[in-house]
Amino acid sequence: MSGHSKWATTKHKKAVIDAKRGKLFAKLIKNIEVAARMGGADIDGNPTLFDAIQKAKKSSVPNKNIDSAVKRGGGLEAGGADYETIMYEGYGPNGVAVLIECLTDNRNRAASDVRVAMTRNGGSMADPGSVSYLFNRKGVVVLPKAGLSEDDVLETVLEAGAEEVNDNGDTFEIISEPTDMVAVRTALQEAGIDYDSADSSFVPTMQVELDEDGARKIFKLIDALEDSDDVQNVFANFDVSDEVMEKVDA
Repeated sequence: MSGHSKWATTKHKKAVIDAKRGKLFAKLIKNIEVAARMGGADIDGNPTLFDAIQKAKKSSVPNKNIDSAVKRGGGLEAGGADYETIMYEGYGPNGVAVLIECLTDNRNRAASDVRVAMTRNGGSMADPGSVSYLFNRKGVVVLPKAGLSEDDVLETVLEAGAEEVNDNGDTFEIISEPTDMVAVRTALQEAGIDYDSADSSFVPTMQVELDEDGARKIFKLIDALEDSDDVQNVFANFDVSDEVMEKVDA
């Protein structure tokens, strides 16, 4: 995951401070609203909501926006939309498999946005099931290094069900089964270790190694997809070496 994760980390940092900030905020708020609708507005009894709020706070979403989203989702305040999750599958340049997770109140608009972004950026849509088998649903917890070693982290989370710890430069990424993710982040909290996010994610089982040209093309495609308000997450099975990543960043 090295290059891919480093790219995601770098992009996340940029996203928080650049012009897309409003878009990022809107997606995080939507996550909170849906989590509250699905599991109730009580944070203690709804780990998904807890994680959605944690992620929003780490990205500097104002507390009043977070509180409103919880109330709308929990039915305590009017104005909540009826969002549904839809997964689209496709291929990007160089045969990279792409999973696109949408959270939308308008299925037709979401489908159109995804199709346009894919076809304009060298991608193509695929039938349901033709790409998703290349990914496994996993719990992914990301934490800043903050002087910790990989062994420190592994020792803390191993008994909670962590499968592996990946070193992504500035951060560690802990992979577990989705059902163990809450136990993993609870183990970190109990050890006094701060973490950035805990998400149920799609992790590829095999990866396509990309050169500089291929990397630029797939990043352009993912940016185009993420530009849609309906697209919540994009997962892709590419890997980029640190050397290629440095060239792309430059």
